[in-house]
Amino acid sequence: MLIISILIVNLSFGQAQSKTSLDKSLMAQLDTIYQEDQKYRLRLMEILGKSDRDNSDNLEILTLSGIMKEKDSINLFKVEKILSEHGWLGVDIVGEQGNKTIFLVIQHSDIETQLKYLPMMREAVKMGNAQGGNLALLEDRVAVREGRRQIYGSQIFKNYDTGESYVYPLVEPEKVNERRAAVGLEPIEDYVKRVGMTWDVEKHKERTKIIESQKEK
Repeated sequence: MLIISILIVNLSFGQAQSKTSLDKSLMAQLDTIYQEDQKYRLRLMEILGKSDRDNSDNLEILTLSGIMKEKDSINLFKVEKILSEHGWLGVDIVGEQGNKTIFLVIQHSDIETQLKYLPMMREAVKMGNAQGGNLALLEDRVAVREGRRQIYGSQIFKNYDTGESYVYPLVEPEKVNERRAAVGLEPIEDYVKRVGMTWDVEKHKERTKIIESQKEK
C-alpha cells in the first residue's frame, strides 16, 4: 500500500524588501538550494497525480526519490551552515523566497533535524524572522512523525492504491480554522480544495477513529 504525505505550500513572493539590507550572496545561494529542493518534487507530484501510471512511471518514482534524498542531504548541509553562522535569517536579509527556503529544507529533513531546529524557528517567528504559517507546517509535520495528532491540518495523506486523500488526524478538528487563522493560514476548506478534496469534520472524526484504532493493534 503506497501512502504519501502531501504538503501544500503557497510559494507566492509578493512583498518587496529593502534593497539596502539584502545579502545578495546568501540570496543567490538560497535560490540555488530552492531550485534543487523543488525541481524533483514537482516532477514526482506530476507523476503521482497521473491516473494512468505504468511500470515506467514506478521506475521514475524510485529514481526521483533517490535523487531527492541526495539533494536534500546536500541542501541541509548548506542550510545548517547558514543557520550556525547567521541564525534564522529574515526577509530583510535574504528576501521572502530565501527565508522560505530555509524552512523548506528543514521541513524536508529527518525528524531529528526538525526537532533540533523547531525551537529556533519558534524564536524566529517571535522575532519576525519567520512566518507563523510556515512554523505551523513544521509543528504539524513533527506531530505526525511522532504519532500525535496534528494541530493545523496541513498534513494530507494520499493512498495511491485507492486514490483517496485525507487530512491526518487533528486535535479538536472543529476548531482547526481558529488555529489556522491565528497563524495566517487560509480556512481548511480552501486548503484541501487545492488537491480536489472537501472538508467534512464528521467524516474526519470517523476516519480518525479508524486510523487510531489501527495504531493500537
